[in-house]
Amino acid sequence: MADSMKTDALPFPILLGDIGGTNARFSVLADAKAEATPFVSVKTADYPTIDEAIRQVVLEGSSLKPRSAILAVAGPIDGHEIDLTNCDWVVRPKKMISDLGFDDVLVVNDFEAQALAASELGPDHRETLGPEGEPHMASRVVLGPGTGLGVAGLVHARDMWFPVPGEGGHVDVGPRSDRDFAIFPHLKRIEGRVSAEEILSGRGLVNIYRAICAADGAEPTLKDPADVTAAGLNGSNEQAVETLSLFSTYLGRVAGDMALIFMARGGVYLAGGISQKILAALKKPEFRAAFQDKAPHTELLATIPTFVVTHPQAALAGLASFARRPSAYGVSMDERRWKR
Repeated sequence: MADSMKTDALPFPILLGDIGGTNARFSVLADAKAEATPFVSVKTADYPTIDEAIRQVVLEGSSLKPRSAILAVAGPIDGHEIDLTNCDWVVRPKKMISDLGFDDVLVVNDFEAQALAASELGPDHRETLGPEGEPHMASRVVLGPGTGLGVAGLVHARDMWFPVPGEGGHVDVGPRSDRDFAIFPHLKRIEGRVSAEEILSGRGLVNIYRAICAADGAEPTLKDPADVTAAGLNGSNEQAVETLSLFSTYLGRVAGDMALIFMARGGVYLAGGISQKILAALKKPEFRAAFQDKAPHTELLATIPTFVVTHPQAALAGLASFARRPSAYGVSMDERRWKR
């Protein structure tokens, strides 16, 4: 039963949903050959429940009525009631089937959807960091610095793609250079350790900036990630400029670690909102130099391409790819799929 569920197609039309803490994005895929309808984005705070959002935005707002749904959610999938990490919505697939008329509901992790997208992202939807070249048909890694730091693998085996969600954003990060050793004592810690997410996220930008100011004996004047990013890119604040440089370096180190763990010869993909915003900084030498600086495997890392994902809705694109060709993906549906 479990094996048969892994490649069993969902009935079309299919509602695709990327459900985050702040925004929810929906699209509908009519059939395997169709383009998905233009996505609709709503604020989760504007609707009391996900069911009400789907009812008003999709069921009442479109003539194309979905029979099934694939939802990527920012939160653990651990039962029949799925709590989102950063908003009050609760996903209840059984209730969606009984109240909204779906025949079939599949729920996956949000970064699992990002990993699915990495299987098919072409040159039009990615920006190369470092050497140019078409990625191999081989395992890949997605990192997404944003509100937090999402990490997922995409393993290629048996002519299939297997997304591997995890919590790689919470690995330890330590100092290497003399400058690191001056700054790290001032970084915010969680129970004594510096987590990657605490420096490679929106709050991480502010964390690095404040640590640099403390090390330099300077008064921090920038309050939020947008301010630090803007000042770093336009060169108006010395500490903010160094913040983006160190952010790029630390992201390169963690990305290189993940590339080694997954042997990601197919490339490392930087998703999330921050990567696109600081593309100019990531294109400087620091990111790629830190990514490759993995002796004794420097030469190996030099052959692995790195990209910034520029697709406006990569998660929905990943869900659509899976919906069209579920047999091409090893997506386990055990305890994540509900049918009428």
